[in-house]
Amino acid sequence: MAVHFEDAKHEHVFLGENHARNERKVWWVIALTASMMVAEILAGTWYGSMALLADGWHMSTHAGAMLIAALAYWYARREARNSRYTFGTGKLGDLAAFASAIVLALIALLIAAESIIRLANPVEIEFTQAILVAIVGLAVNLLSAWLLRDEPHHHGHSHHHDHDGGHHHDHHHHHGEHGHDGHHGHHGSHAHPCHVGDNNLRAAYLHVLADALTSVLAIGALLFGRAYGWIWLDPLMGIVGGLVIARWSYGLMRDTSRVLLDAVPEKAELAEEIRERLETDGNRIADLHLWQVGPGHHAAILSIVAQEPEEPMSYKERLRDLTTLSHVTVEVARAA
Repeated sequence: MAVHFEDAKHEHVFLGENHARNERKVWWVIALTASMMVAEILAGTWYGSMALLADGWHMSTHAGAMLIAALAYWYARREARNSRYTFGTGKLGDLAAFASAIVLALIALLIAAESIIRLANPVEIEFTQAILVAIVGLAVNLLSAWLLRDEPHHHGHSHHHDHDGGHHHDHHHHHGEHGHDGHHGHHGSHAHPCHVGDNNLRAAYLHVLADALTSVLAIGALLFGRAYGWIWLDPLMGIVGGLVIARWSYGLMRDTSRVLLDAVPEKAELAEEIRERLETDGNRIADLHLWQVGPGHHAAILSIVAQEPEEPMSYKERLRDLTTLSHVTVEVARAA
């Protein structure tokens, strides 16, 4: 099959469906977080609340971590068409999220360590004032969490970036019984919903959630401390919060590292669907490489052995409506 060179050329833009929207969300939350962070650090220092101080200080590190997320969105968008990035910049968000996971782990460690020190050396707390500031902090955290929520989508279209124009690009080269081809673009099937979580947005959300958790724990500890004089409860809640945040950090680090190391997606449905569609009439997939190249985008390299080889394009056509399969390379060989 003859293909014009210009038709065979295509871009590798694998940004998430809501990349621009998520970027704006993160910038709004950075502004909110930075404002509240200053208020809580000052109030925690003045009123002597460890839980409030912990909330304020790790809010500052969250603001820094969310700045990493915002800059990752910006850079990925700016360099989306840079040919130096073989499979685009879609995974830059996972790299930023991995860095955020490390920051979360450090926050958990620092909160727990400072809380242990306060357990050993209690300080006097001005409960009423500290409670008021913690409530304001919680309100800001809940607003930020609402802004960063990642809504599921109920349609099956894949949008590679804000201005793809809906084109489906193909290129196909056939040499004897071997061929390579790639495709990316929009697909019209509703068989496979394309929504895949944006780990960069998830990282920002977890930072806000960690803020909210420490605010809730601070309020609870301060209320009981004021009512019963349990000053020890304040730093104890700091330790509990540190353990929960550490668990969130581990989950985020695990998931983003899998993407960065090109691990096969944990959900096997896509790989199984590819095999089901292609392994017919004596065709067998000898080698299948499947990995994520961006939120909602996967790439695949297939080696097919067939008794009666077809054009690589015909195999690819069978996969066209798999909405999360954004780039495919096919090699075909005749069975011995």
